Amino acid sequence: MKLFCRQSGNGPPMVILHGLFGISDNWVSIARELGEQYTVYVPDLRNHGQSPHSDVLNFSALEDDLLELTEEYSLGEIVLMGHSLGGKTAMHFALHHPEKIKKLIIVDIGLRKTPADMEHQMLINAMLNVDLSKARARSDVDRQLETTVHSMRLRQFLLKNVYWRNKHALDWRLNLPAINDNLLNMLEGVDIPGQYTGPVLFIRGGRSDYIRDEDLGELKNKFPGLLVKTIPEAGHWVHADSPGEFLQAVRAFLDQ
Repeated sequence: MKLFCRQSGNGPPMVILHGLFGISDNWVSIARELGEQYTVYVPDLRNHGQSPHSDVLNFSALEDDLLELTEEYSLGEIVLMGHSLGGKTAMHFALHHPEKIKKLIIVDIGLRKTPADMEHQMLINAMLNVDLSKARARSDVDRQLETTVHSMRLRQFLLKNVYWRNKHALDWRLNLPAINDNLLNMLEGVDIPGQYTGPVLFIRGGRSDYIRDEDLGELKNKFPGLLVKTIPEAGHWVHADSPGEFLQAVRAFLDQ
């Protein structure tokens, strides 16, 4: 699948993969900063943003999409960064195509299966239950989401996916039915034989439990070149919570 992709900067290639419910636009400011040294490619994953929709949504498909992107832009060795769902996709890609990765950066996600808690399903249901026919502005969508999604920050994140389908109708860019049908696929762990022996940086939020101390031994076995950076005041969206510290950690790793 040919993905919509934002490109900025100059230098060797870097690819950044966003997480579930995210879009490439979430990473524009980070890409702009890193674009001082790299040509940064930030695609929308399938069923997200401006990329095509498909009923198929699993890590094999996400990995194939990334491979197609590297071939489309004739990229050699890349620095690959992924957050959450994008991080799992990046790990799959690095373990299957280690020769294509110069350095790997994984943001707040580990190898283990993500528990099928109710938050992911609640967010999908909240978006599916919005009556867009009654929405004349994003604020109308926000008011409908507010009944179940109480965090303003989380609603603002979801509202990034709302766009004008035409002059009179708002719609979701997300392929919500496909995401809903394939949610358990997205929560699966990374269980692939072999290792990626190149340099790897795992950045985790101190207020997040997606990478626990007890996960580090298994991560070290799979990624012997592992470095771990914890940003104490950040949650799961590390790059948004603490962008300065996040960029400092990324640049220090890239400069090694």
